[in-house]
Amino acid sequence: MIFGLRPILEALHAGKVLERIFLQKGQRNSITQDITELAHQAKVPVATVPVEKLDTLTRKNHQGAVAFLSAITYLPLDNIVADIYEKGKTPLLLILDRITDVRNFGSIARNAECMGVDAIVIPNRGAAQINGDALKTSAGALNLIPVCRETNLKDTITFLQQSGMQIVACTEKAEQNLTETIDFTGPTAILMGSEEDGISPEYLKKADVRVKIPMAGQIGSLNVSVASGIVLFEVLRQRLAANQ
Repeated sequence: MIFGLRPILEALHAGKVLERIFLQKGQRNSITQDITELAHQAKVPVATVPVEKLDTLTRKNHQGAVAFLSAITYLPLDNIVADIYEKGKTPLLLILDRITDVRNFGSIARNAECMGVDAIVIPNRGAAQINGDALKTSAGALNLIPVCRETNLKDTITFLQQSGMQIVACTEKAEQNLTETIDFTGPTAILMGSEEDGISPEYLKKADVRVKIPMAGQIGSLNVSVASGIVLFEVLRQRLAANQ
């Protein structure tokens, strides 16, 4: 944790990777403006909150500003995609729309690393904080798999489609089952939605394919970390069979 206006500003100037910044609501001066501008350039989410929220984060003199250092270094998506293609690999990316539970995120990262995902893409707002709990739940996977934090997932999906990837949305609202004629052997990005309300409608519309996991029980949905493991296993199964 970093608190105080100038320490946070200096951290941004120094290129420190910040997870998120909290600024006191109603506080506006040249330093808060500089912090907001630099944070925007670095794709660091900034939230304006009541002073009571800041007081719960630290008892120190926070001067209306608290920030958290990131446990990982985020990488630029365009560089990752270019590197995958340059190596002659078939890309497999995982896009997470508003996964907010830290342990779910860590479990998903573990699944992704085990199943050969090249990178995880998250929005810079509305995503779980990648902290010690996330790292622990991922069993170290977050130190191995690149994570890309993007400002606009809609634009990101368009970029990936223009880069030759099919976007496969995993949703219980789909009519097509995961195992029905879906070819995962080509460049693919899997889109998974939030624990509360699934994939945002605007992203769902942009997906090339929508699939659901077939189930035999009475409960209509799975935990997102479990669902991610099932979908990614089907991708891996197809790719291993294609290489035999």
